[in-house]
Amino acid sequence: MNQLLTTLLPRFVAMATLAVASIAGAQGVTGDIKAGESKAAMCIGCHGIVGYQNVFPEVHKVPMISGQSAKYIEAALAAYKKGDRKHPTMRGIAGSLSEQDMADLGAFYAQHSPAPAAPETVVAANDATAALLAKGGCVACHGVNFNKPLDPSYPKLAGQHADYLYVALKAYTVETNANSKLGRNNAIMGGVAAQYTHAELKQLAAYLASLPSEMAVVPQSRFR
Repeated sequence: MNQLLTTLLPRFVAMATLAVASIAGAQGVTGDIKAGESKAAMCIGCHGIVGYQNVFPEVHKVPMISGQSAKYIEAALAAYKKGDRKHPTMRGIAGSLSEQDMADLGAFYAQHSPAPAAPETVVAANDATAALLAKGGCVACHGVNFNKPLDPSYPKLAGQHADYLYVALKAYTVETNANSKLGRNNAIMGGVAAQYTHAELKQLAAYLASLPSEMAVVPQSRFR
């Protein structure tokens, strides 16, 4: 399986990158930070509260999005709207958003973190975790410090909440259909995540969460 992924992963990455570029070119949408700030009112009830936890499909902290890549936020929202990501609350929110709304939110949250730029190198994982990272080719897509993804539509992972990362990784192993309320559809991540046990996914999540992050939870007032 590992040899197969080693052969196919570069092709998947190339196809995904071309697809993203094609979509972006077709949309021709530029995000507006100020517009995104006002539209983010729908987001702060979860993403603007330190320590806020989601209970679906299990208890975990909601992901940090302040400082995340703008194009990733757009891609994630588009995946929820399309149904490739099944979380009911996020699907409901994303379903009401236009491409311009997504671009504005991405632009706002990309510059919304007080965290400094992450160091170029990070503390090396122990041998067992390093082997798991190599098995999945994680650095190839997410960068050597996990803050500089190969493509801007891929997420920064460093410093993200470990429990969220674990739940997200498991979601790629769930078989989904149009009526599913769980799981995520992504050919690359589905193939990568399927290689690991739940214990190994938790081990990967713990390491990634320990790294210096460019993301943060920025407390925001509900009253603007």
